[in-house]
Amino acid sequence: MATITANPPRVGLPALLKHRAVHKLLLLALAAAILVPLANARWASGTWPSALTVDFSEPLAKASDWIIDNRDSHPLFLYFFGHVSNVVVIAVRAVYLTLLAVGWAGVTALGALVAWRVAGVRLALGTAAAFLACGLLGMWVPTMQTLALMVVAVLASVVVGAVLGLAAGLSDRMDRMLRPVLDTMQVLPAFAYLLPVVLVFGIGVPAAVLATVIYAAPPMARLTSLGLRGADKGVLEAVESLGSTARQRLLTARIPLARKELLLGLNQTIMMALSMAVIAAVIGAGGLGDRVYQALASVDVGAALAAGIPIVLLAVVLDRVTGAAGEKLGAEPEPNSGRGWLLALAGVVVVAVAGRLAGRLDWPESWIVGIAEPVNRAVDWMTAHLYSGVPVVGGTADWAGHFTTWVLDPMRDGLQALPWWSVLLIVAALAWVIGTWRTALTAVLAMAAIGVLGVWKPSLDTLSQVLAAVAVTLVVGFAVGIAAARSDRLERALRPVLDVFQTMPQFVYLIPVVALFGVGRAPAVAAAIVYALPAVVRITTQGLRQVDPAALESSSSLGATSWQQLRQVQLPLARPALLLAVNQGLVLVLAVVVIGGLVGGGALGYDVVFGLAQGDLATGLVAGAAIVCLGLMLDRVTQPTERRAKKGA
Repeated sequence: MATITANPPRVGLPALLKHRAVHKLLLLALAAAILVPLANARWASGTWPSALTVDFSEPLAKASDWIIDNRDSHPLFLYFFGHVSNVVVIAVRAVYLTLLAVGWAGVTALGALVAWRVAGVRLALGTAAAFLACGLLGMWVPTMQTLALMVVAVLASVVVGAVLGLAAGLSDRMDRMLRPVLDTMQVLPAFAYLLPVVLVFGIGVPAAVLATVIYAAPPMARLTSLGLRGADKGVLEAVESLGSTARQRLLTARIPLARKELLLGLNQTIMMALSMAVIAAVIGAGGLGDRVYQALASVDVGAALAAGIPIVLLAVVLDRVTGAAGEKLGAEPEPNSGRGWLLALAGVVVVAVAGRLAGRLDWPESWIVGIAEPVNRAVDWMTAHLYSGVPVVGGTADWAGHFTTWVLDPMRDGLQALPWWSVLLIVAALAWVIGTWRTALTAVLAMAAIGVLGVWKPSLDTLSQVLAAVAVTLVVGFAVGIAAARSDRLERALRPVLDVFQTMPQFVYLIPVVALFGVGRAPAVAAAIVYALPAVVRITTQGLRQVDPAALESSSSLGATSWQQLRQVQLPLARPALLLAVNQGLVLVLAVVVIGGLVGGGALGYDVVFGLAQGDLATGLVAGAAIVCLGLMLDRVTQPTERRAKKGA
């Protein structure tokens, strides 16, 4: 009997033409066939036509002059911005004076006892050691200044972020409306909006707090929205079947189910607020950031590190304490819990009073340990031995040169050589294939706005650096995040490393990076990778760990290997978190573009820094707006729309 062998089905041209993405590309090709010849006949130049640019210098200069002339007399400043400024100043000053009145011993005891009540003896000892280290480094008073500023800024950021996240998580329309707003808040370089903020509030604490809130609130909003949208549908349906109202479902089901995302949002808000400490010092915030900024002005890495370490320690302490407190939300209170808190508070009062009676409120100068000199010697050694002349592998300067020659230069030259209309077509095709025509239109308009602003070539230069940095960040971040999600020990080991990378001010590690890699675009890319990598790793790890254990058990019972579980179960189910990791990688790399401009990155980053340094509102804001447009475009070509994401799930 003959055996009948079934031939595998072939995908022919008719079947291919039925694919939705092919339909979109064919329609786009038809439109291009009509519009491109017309555009080429009207504007034959390959770069963006000068006839389509708009000069914003004059209106921005007029706006700047109007603010300066009316800041002391206009009702908007007197009765709104003035009150906001006063509230911020009073709040920060109240926290700062309270910390000084308690004294170094009282603050250390307060931190340790709160950590003890929240998480146990181990965290209490770590918290006490962190505060004592701030004093030993000679940074007690600047640490209290920064802590007061950060307490107010983080509270404001959490409130603003939670409100925006609730709105986006409960309404698809609000989610679509808020996405570009959050992108703008997070991508617009701090240096770009420092000048208008200073024009309105003047140099000092209010401007620093507002700048910090603008930068630190979006992660809380995004992760709040992600947590609310990812709540278990079965639980929500069960609660709704019991006749609960929408408000009751929110308070009793959605928010408790989103607790882990809310805690991660709080973590990211604290980290980003503290990372703004140095930038805020540029506009008079004082504290540790001011010490770092002064040290870097004299190229003193040791002094900068001495002020940067307390910033990291503050971030780690706040992260651990708030994280432990959040883990206890919803749990049964311990017996005599209230009595324990009263005893802890009484202990703090006793220590504070004893310190005041002994006249030991300030940290003793004889206890200060200097680390600046040995750190500077270590940096000099690294520069002398690693910069060049390393056998076989070459020095770090060679690596930077090869990366620039083989990666950055070809990407920049290739993008700038493309006709302007082809760039718009590529953007439209990418955005439309993964989304809708609205997504494509938004991406194209964002890219076209860059040309209208008159910064087409610098923007493509910046885009090449961003793409290179994001590619490296995502490859390394996903690999490390997957490994951390599969190993509790590795996640615990990585946590303090990620904290250091994310909270150490970019200005601190910028000097060693420049010392090792030289000045140019390569160190700018390296700084962006170091800054964006922790968020990608954290969100990837969190997303993979949140995958339903039942799905993993089901696949395991069917004989799936560990690799098959990862590829076919965990990664598809963690898709929203992975897309959020891509988004955060993009926006954080863009956020460091300005820092790259300080070390030879050039392009838009340099324009933003130049605008702030010269008080040129037009140059700084135009370059900052172009960075926002780049971020919006990249978001649209990498983030599928909700409808598209559901089809792909």
